[in-house]
Amino acid sequence: MTDILMPALSPTMEEGVLAKWHVKVGDVVSAGDVIAEIETDKATMEVEAVDEGEVTDILVAEGTEGVKVNTPIARLKDEGGAAAPKPAAKAEEAPKAAAAPVEAPEAAAPVASAPAAPKSAVGERIFASPLARRIAAQNGVDLKSIKGTGPHGRIVKRDVEGAPKGAAQPAASTATAAATTGIAPRQAPSLAQMGIPDGSYDLIPLDGMKKAVARRMVDSIQNVPHFPLFIDCEIDQLMAVRAKVNKMLEPQGIKVSVNDFVIKAAALALKMVPEANASYTPEGIAMHHNADVSMAVAIDGGLITPIIRKAETKGLAQIATESKDLAKRARERKLKPEEFQGGTFSVSNLGMFGIKQFSSIINEPQGCIMSVGAGEQRPVVKDGQIVPATVMTVTLTCDHRVVDGATGARFLQAFKPLIEDPVAMLA
Repeated sequence: MTDILMPALSPTMEEGVLAKWHVKVGDVVSAGDVIAEIETDKATMEVEAVDEGEVTDILVAEGTEGVKVNTPIARLKDEGGAAAPKPAAKAEEAPKAAAAPVEAPEAAAPVASAPAAPKSAVGERIFASPLARRIAAQNGVDLKSIKGTGPHGRIVKRDVEGAPKGAAQPAASTATAAATTGIAPRQAPSLAQMGIPDGSYDLIPLDGMKKAVARRMVDSIQNVPHFPLFIDCEIDQLMAVRAKVNKMLEPQGIKVSVNDFVIKAAALALKMVPEANASYTPEGIAMHHNADVSMAVAIDGGLITPIIRKAETKGLAQIATESKDLAKRARERKLKPEEFQGGTFSVSNLGMFGIKQFSSIINEPQGCIMSVGAGEQRPVVKDGQIVPATVMTVTLTCDHRVVDGATGARFLQAFKPLIEDPVAMLA
């Protein structure tokens, strides 16, 4: 018998909801078949089987919440007939097979053509997903030399990609990295310890997203040396240009928002000041080739940051179309991991709520996040006269390890004229 385990579908996932089964007891599955849907802290994802056999047991019912990663959720009878007796556990026993997430769009290709599961020199099976095996075969990568980072050490796509032929792809150990810091996370005091009596409040349990957001924000604020830079931008011309652009795009059903202008201007400014489009890593400063702009989207229970890839290459109409689609699917929790993981810069806009000014927490490993306030009528001095203008305050929060004050200031100097005179963005 082979246990199917609750997979880790993202680096931050600790537990999830088993939303739906696509198989039932008695069904025969092949490697690559979609067997279930799992709700993570960010999205709903399909899960593939990595082994062949007959489903003999469904161990976790549909709709079950809080299923821990690596918990057995179903059981398969070994391929080829009668159930094989389960051997006694041994220290050197190979890890149990786990369900594998759909790792990338190319996973939708026919898995039947994937190479057979390889075995090591001593005959033990090497545990790897079908997609990882196919990529290894195509690239001539020796799976025996690779350390898997999937459930129970299973080799997955990210372990194989970029690995030299016959060489290992080093796997980062989050647990080891955390252990080397020597800093134990502070536990928040209980309400009883704070003198708040039972029965005087309603307790809403934390779901996966709340836990993930809380953990990432605490890690960021503790580990990243933040500092903010503020600048005021006059956006009267932007509002006028936006009205004209939307009138032209109205027959196509496209409406460009102020945030779409901000994303485009930020992307162009990042190309003008590439030092701001960077991330801190223990190995060095990563200078990103493209401006992949993450936009903060509020959803039920938390926040998610879908990404406009290569925003510097896209027009306002395309950015508007993509941002609307991404925001819609984010609220429906239908984003793929590659659509919200891996941005190089973030934009958070609370202007629609009337917030004048705020500072955001950096979304690691990005080097900056831009916070956009509401445009409002303010008195400004022009040619010695006080006149009204629509002013929007923008805050750039920087990771000082990557973006120092001078670099951040140069970025804002590049951003300000673009947002104040957006005709330059239409050229």
